[in-house]
Amino acid sequence: KMAAGGGGPAARELFAEGLLQFLRPAVRQLDGHVHAVRESQVELREHIDSLATELCRINEDQKVALDLDPYVKKLLNARRRVVLVNNILQNAQERLRRLNHSVAKETLRRKALLEAAGSYPQGLPGK
Repeated sequence: KMAAGGGGPAARELFAEGLLQFLRPAVRQLDGHVHAVRESQVELREHIDSLATELCRINEDQKVALDLDPYVKKLLNARRRVVLVNNILQNAQERLRRLNHSVAKETLRRKALLEAAGSYPQGLPGK
């Protein structure tokens, strides 16, 4: 009822403030998870690179020529996919950062409007 236009402007502002306060921790948590996945992707890419290098070195050191090229190609293909996923995650993290910034900015704007109107509830913490 309140979201459909019921209640006064102060009630709608209070609802919007609560919604923004609800979204902020979820956005921050999601951003943290994306950051952790990106770090693991970088580590995986480094491990793939070192493994590919090691396979090439082993292949050169063998007296009997082993054909490790297919394995090196598979590793390089896996590395390419890791880089692609990392780029996707980086874009998502940037969008999350902008969303978090927008939520914080909107929260401050609404808080200022409520305080200016003299209707900011005393019981809510001001973050």
